[in-house]
Amino acid sequence: MFPNASRVAMAVLGSAALTAIAALPAGAVGHHAPHHARSAVVLGAVQYDSPGRDDRSNRSLNAEWVTVRNTGRTPVNIKGWSLSDKSGHAYRFGNLRLNGHSQVRVHTGIGRDNRTDLYQDRRNYVWDNNGDRAILRSDRHRVVDTVAWGRRH
Repeated sequence: MFPNASRVAMAVLGSAALTAIAALPAGAVGHHAPHHARSAVVLGAVQYDSPGRDDRSNRSLNAEWVTVRNTGRTPVNIKGWSLSDKSGHAYRFGNLRLNGHSQVRVHTGIGRDNRTDLYQDRRNYVWDNNGDRAILRSDRHRVVDTVAWGRRH
């Protein structure tokens, strides 16, 4: 009945998709996975600038975090792995089995570890708001993944 209706619908859907992609925020974080280390465990989102005032309260410290994700289907034990910044502040993972397609947030402040959140139990910020690099290393000290942001990474 309307021979051009499907073309018009396709054009509208296509332009809507392009608009949605253009509306996404620019990535503030860049990933670099070393070529020699292909791991299902990678770094995800990073909240390096705690929202609000940096007052070193535990609430503010815990609003600074890094996500570690298992993108594979099988569980991975990351016992002995470490998460560090470029200044050398390091957090070592205890006996943690990261299930397939799951993630854990590593907070800077003090808290009680559970399946989805781990705490470094620090009283000072780790991640530099102006630029830094989060580095995930295996228990053999091999770099598995890095995420960098800002001017000084």
